[in-house]
Amino acid sequence: MTDVGTIDTIKSGLTQSFPEKLVRELLDAYIEAKRNYYLGGLRLSEVEGGRFCEAAFRMLEYTAIGKFTPIGRQLTTDSLIVQLSQIPKSSVPECIRLHIPRALRVVYDIRNNRDAAHLADGIDPNIQDATLVISTLDWVLAEFIRIAHNVSSQIAQRMMENVVTKRAPAVQDFEGFLKVLNPDLQVGECILLLLYQCGRNGASYSELEKWARSKMRPNLRRALKRLVDDYAYVHFDGSKYILSGTGIQTVEKKKLYEIS
Repeated sequence: MTDVGTIDTIKSGLTQSFPEKLVRELLDAYIEAKRNYYLGGLRLSEVEGGRFCEAAFRMLEYTAIGKFTPIGRQLTTDSLIVQLSQIPKSSVPECIRLHIPRALRVVYDIRNNRDAAHLADGIDPNIQDATLVISTLDWVLAEFIRIAHNVSSQIAQRMMENVVTKRAPAVQDFEGFLKVLNPDLQVGECILLLLYQCGRNGASYSELEKWARSKMRPNLRRALKRLVDDYAYVHFDGSKYILSGTGIQTVEKKKLYEIS
């Protein structure tokens, strides 16, 4: 069974196909872009998205010609995109030839050409742009993982999600003890936020009981049962509680991860 638990697993697979320096740059930029996005640093996430593209384009360049433009030296992405599209179909996967380069170009252009004041319809363009950037980075990284590790798209997605748990500013990790920093949350909201921080690893009842504030503990089992059975925000696999897709959406829609 594929190990999906550590960033070292991702790195080791990617470095079988791409130079280690580029893999390190790619993952560092990805982690920082996600961190900034969830902390509200929308412009910074776009900047890191550009840095991610710098590494990713060079990884594609390495695939095409066996070497890459040194980091810090100007890379001509337009000609590289054309060059990649001309590689015989039988030589590399279609996503390397066409899909990843085109996706990266969108992120690159947003980083270079978009500005904060270019819409007048009440929608913050920074949110639009940053969300597109982050979603594209997710997809590109998952594709690189899928190819390098020779796994299905589903496993690649799980591996990627385990690299970067959505870090909630309203939760602080004290050597494994998760403390919710917003004292105004109700017990159900507190559970959702803790499980959001735990990601796919989930948490046991004993862990949640330990992390919950003392006044919440008498209602913890009842709150968990409602979250699992009534709302389907949480899944219980017999030993761990794991946030569902609707649970994630609820946390993000209500912005429970923000410090009040």
